[in-house]
Amino acid sequence: MIQAAEASGGGSFTPLLLIVLLFAVMYFLMIRPQQKRRREAQQMQNALGPGDRIVTIGGLHGTVVSVDDDVVTLDIADGVHVQFARPAIARVLPAESAVPVAEEIEEPLEPAVEEPVVDPVTDTRKKD
Repeated sequence: MIQAAEASGGGSFTPLLLIVLLFAVMYFLMIRPQQKRRREAQQMQNALGPGDRIVTIGGLHGTVVSVDDDVVTLDIADGVHVQFARPAIARVLPAESAVPVAEEIEEPLEPAVEEPVVDPVTDTRKKD
């Protein structure tokens, strides 16, 4: 009786090893990349300064006018300033991503070719 109890309870570390392995895989595939993204977003938000072109998490594009502790003031149009919480800034746009002005486009547009309008109700021409 004592020998059976020792044999069944003594040496099975496989379930414990699988649980530890599962937690390690979850850490490296889920938790660690999320912490890295959060750290990068925090650094980007802390580096904001006046003149930076940004996009908010809602998709609003604007230029940073001023930065306080938790509040970033954006210029979204001439004379229109809005305030956002610093965590609402999704990304900073690079300087060369500005939209080209119509005068900067060098390729002339081709004139549209007018096609004759055919009305099937009133058009009585014979079809060949």
